[in-house]
Amino acid sequence: MLLAVGLFALMDAGLKQLSAHYPAFQVAALRGAASLPLVLVWALATAGIGPLLRVRWSLHLLRGVLGVAMMASFVFALKTLPLSTAYSVFFVAPLLITALSVPMLGEHVGPRRWTAIVLGLVGVLVLLRPTGEGLMSMASLAVLLAALMYAISAISVRVLARTDSTQSMMVWLMTMIALGAGVLAIPDWVPIDAGDLWIIAGVGVSGAFGQYAITEAFRLGEASQIAPLEYTALVWGVLLDLGLWGVLPDAITWLGSAIIVASGLYLLRREKVHAEAEHP
Repeated sequence: MLLAVGLFALMDAGLKQLSAHYPAFQVAALRGAASLPLVLVWALATAGIGPLLRVRWSLHLLRGVLGVAMMASFVFALKTLPLSTAYSVFFVAPLLITALSVPMLGEHVGPRRWTAIVLGLVGVLVLLRPTGEGLMSMASLAVLLAALMYAISAISVRVLARTDSTQSMMVWLMTMIALGAGVLAIPDWVPIDAGDLWIIAGVGVSGAFGQYAITEAFRLGEASQIAPLEYTALVWGVLLDLGLWGVLPDAITWLGSAIIVASGLYLLRREKVHAEAEHP
């Protein structure tokens, strides 16, 4: 899981570099297209062609639409926001997953978990402060949209995983992001500079191996023990921001991040207790 988080952070740094020169939809399309060959080779080697074709197309199409919206929104935000700030806002996604599991999956969420969700949203409001250098901007709202799309997609995975393979979910998501974002990018397509090809390749490799690593992490370990490690992305974000762009989060950003992370960790702890009570 730690490896996966690090690889995704490197991928996001590459996306941020590309976002300065190319439109958001084009960068999203390049991310999908760059990872697809590696993901496809892995899927064919481990599962063969059959599981890739016997799928629930409607749910895969939904994930594709959500994936395009999530990736383009996040890339749009990275053009102006530091990585650490974008990660801090995006950390609200686990809280959204829990909240949305009530209407979408019919799951029960108790008062303690609702309290954690509300406190996490307070942390987001701290980050989006309307004064000073406030993040209340199109970029910060784009990260919130990306987090919402991610949360809905994660819930769809819970449903899709009952019938479809992990390989099919990865292959078709990358395919639909590449094709969907690619079509939307056509009107504003910018010719790719040869000097950026190595960044695109790095995004593809780190994204593909990061996806494999996170899949293996959740296959081998308990989600309640592994998921908290996702918050190490903030460390990577700060290091990359400092090393590549020479910026550091301010005190208010740290405070908002701390509230969101603390809420998420408490939520994970309560979900583990809830799961143990259901399956002693």
